[in-house]
Amino acid sequence: MISPIAIALAAAFTFTPAFADDPTDPAGATDIWEISRGGQLYDEWWTVIEAGAPEATHPAYPAAGKKSGATTWRCKECHGWDYRGAEGAYAKGSHFTGIKGISGMSGAPVDDIVKVLRGDLHGFTPDMLSDSAMRKLATFVSAGQIDDDLYIDRETKKMKGDPATGARYFQTICAVCHGYDGKAINFGDEEEPEFVGTVATDNPWEALHKVRFGQPGVGMVALSALDIQVLVDIVAYAQTLPE
Repeated sequence: MISPIAIALAAAFTFTPAFADDPTDPAGATDIWEISRGGQLYDEWWTVIEAGAPEATHPAYPAAGKKSGATTWRCKECHGWDYRGAEGAYAKGSHFTGIKGISGMSGAPVDDIVKVLRGDLHGFTPDMLSDSAMRKLATFVSAGQIDDDLYIDRETKKMKGDPATGARYFQTICAVCHGYDGKAINFGDEEEPEFVGTVATDNPWEALHKVRFGQPGVGMVALSALDIQVLVDIVAYAQTLPE
């Protein structure tokens, strides 16, 4: 059940997304703004720009894959939350596609990345993603990736952070919506609940990505302006919360 605090906040504030392709982006927009919006586009681009989800399966999605429809158009679905694709956490399991990650494009010129995304393989036309949105996505690919192995033990999935430090940030920022124990918002259902602690424990790569860039379509704060170790500490604390 959503906490009374979260309900009150939802009633008090009307959230208007800052569109990733908004032509009124402020003149003083920073690089972290571009990267953060791009990180959300990598997650689920159509929700960020408030467009309809694609109906057909992506033409380049492999037949061996186990997904279909809109989810196959999500960048993360093939390239992973750790950006390593078939060499990372998606090397096996229900998300396996055999497709390589995007880590090789880290540091590449944004224009070169845009060309790849606009090409036939990815198929992102201007009707799907505007030039402004496309540059944000490409900027994330170029400048927003991190080496998750520096912060997450791949074998145990444990964060290489300090839960005590993370608690200070979680309890004063994240808890406003997620609750003190992380259970104010159920991402699943009553039969199979999924809370902050669930995601942080089961998929710390996803948790860290969303802590850095926010959740598409809702008013979740992107904390990417903070030092990366602080964000790792937050997820480390989230791993101590109820699943």
